[in-house]
Amino acid sequence: MFVAPAFAQEAAQPAIGETHTETGVAEEGAHGGIFPPFDSSTYASQILWLAITFGLFYLFLKRVVLPRIGGTLEVRHDRIASDLDQASRLKEEADAAVAAYEQELAEARRKSAAIAQEARDNAKAQAEADRRAITETLDAKLGEAEARIEEIKRIALADVDNIAEETAAEIVQQLTGNEVSKATVTAAVKAVSQ
Repeated sequence: MFVAPAFAQEAAQPAIGETHTETGVAEEGAHGGIFPPFDSSTYASQILWLAITFGLFYLFLKRVVLPRIGGTLEVRHDRIASDLDQASRLKEEADAAVAAYEQELAEARRKSAAIAQEARDNAKAQAEADRRAITETLDAKLGEAEARIEEIKRIALADVDNIAEETAAEIVQQLTGNEVSKATVTAAVKAVSQ
């Protein structure tokens, strides 16, 4: 309900000792308007109930809550310790695997270097053998060519003597008009060629 300020001022104030209509509590009851927990006449019972409640709460914590919390903490501690042990074991395994990998990698590099060196050596040896074979083939062909040249030279020189004899005989006959004997021409050509 909406209360206007004018209506609120006109409302009658309850008398002392009357019951308040909204709360049902006497206006200034037996306590004389003091908040009950602050009333010094009730301190003894309040302290007694505080001690009983505190004691029961302490026993409840000691017997029920703390053992459960302690058990939970112990389980967590054990789980954390086992997880740490497992983590350290896995780390050791990982470190061992990394070391094995690095060792295998180094071994593979050494093997590949050895294979590459062996391939280079084999290629050099093969190239040298091929060079020698080609050199020998070329030397053989060169020897054959020189032999053919010598043969051609010999044949040509043998023919040169015959050609020289024939040419000399022909020249002498042309110049002198007389025929010269073959023996004379052969002797003259041999004397000149020596």
